[in-house]
Amino acid sequence: MDTNQIKELIEEQKQEFEREVPAIRRQKLDKIEGYSQIPHIVVITGLRRAGKSTLLKQIKKRYYPDESIYYMNFEDERLLDFKVDDFNALYESFLETSKQSKVFFFDEIQNIPRWEAFVRRMYDRGFKFYITGSNSSLMSRELGTKLTGRFVKLELYPFSFKELIVSKGIETGKDVYLTEERARIKREFGQYLESGGIPEYYTYGNKDIIRNLYDNILYKDIIVRYGIKDETAIKSLAYYLITNPGTEVSYNRLKNILGMGSQTTVKNYIDHLENSYLIFTISAFDYSVKKQIYSKKKVYIIDTGLVDTLAFKFSKDTGKMLENIVFLELKNRGKTIYYHKDRHECDFIIMEKDRITEAMQVTQRLESSNEKREVSGLLEAMDAYGLKEGLILTEDTERLIDADGRKIVAKPVWKWLLE
Repeated sequence: MDTNQIKELIEEQKQEFEREVPAIRRQKLDKIEGYSQIPHIVVITGLRRAGKSTLLKQIKKRYYPDESIYYMNFEDERLLDFKVDDFNALYESFLETSKQSKVFFFDEIQNIPRWEAFVRRMYDRGFKFYITGSNSSLMSRELGTKLTGRFVKLELYPFSFKELIVSKGIETGKDVYLTEERARIKREFGQYLESGGIPEYYTYGNKDIIRNLYDNILYKDIIVRYGIKDETAIKSLAYYLITNPGTEVSYNRLKNILGMGSQTTVKNYIDHLENSYLIFTISAFDYSVKKQIYSKKKVYIIDTGLVDTLAFKFSKDTGKMLENIVFLELKNRGKTIYYHKDRHECDFIIMEKDRITEAMQVTQRLESSNEKREVSGLLEAMDAYGLKEGLILTEDTERLIDADGRKIVAKPVWKWLLE
């Protein structure tokens, strides 16, 4: 690329990066403190428009307030012709246009093939990197080639409920649940359940923001990147999965429902959707890894706002939306998640250090018509993994259940999210 054009881009992007934008403080910012003290490359991945660039600004402000950094956003369309060989020209341009620095901030770096070669070379020279990317598979593959053991990875999701509540100055201590704050928190949760936490949509409430984001991910990150010729098939699959959160699926059933060519095609398309952070899948737990791999999957989506915006005449299942929000919070907390399936089913079981430590059900209401079913699935999981306590998360029920000496706690999802 022409160096004059690169310098022009550096200056433009620097002004944009340094522009003060009111932003909700991200919880992940605290985790950066430990990462900023080590030489490792900090890799931040997540959905497009989930706030990765804003997090970079917050990192700069908090951890490098008086230092110069080198910033470049590779999503800029003027960098379409940028190649790995152009990194040298980029670095020289930084030296000519900016104060000298030992810190790089690179946004959406997966757009540049073989970017890891430059990062490794400069890392070996003592430079610190913060890089973001929107494709889990591409980032993992490239990080694994030249940067093994030299990076730490952090996944950023749309706003959590706690981030939004804290940003509004609402008290979340134990005593506030007996005051008018409880009603306010519940109103906020009702909005969060429907609209989700994608930053721009949360801020402006315009559904075109979600539709454009969804189209960009499908076309730019999946159809174009992977050379998919049957656009109708992957759009139908994505729509089906997004409008059926928490559903148990098999590749063969999806193939038949959507009239797709093969189970392999279905699996590949689901992999692409996962790599772009649109959806997630979890397996039924089994001590046999092979059985886990071949078990039916449960599918969850990155944000409940997608269901509200994209579904046409869709009657939302509030219980499933609650379940999806619980799943996202577990992901945000860094949990390893499975579901339990035997005679009964339990929505989530959590593994830590090679053992199951938690079991939880999610249901909109806990009442006489469904209590036996919900409790039976939870107790079966508790017995299977030797747990003395289980959790049922609901829209608003709160009580203790004594099941033959085993303790089951029922509490509202919104309260659990704020813990």
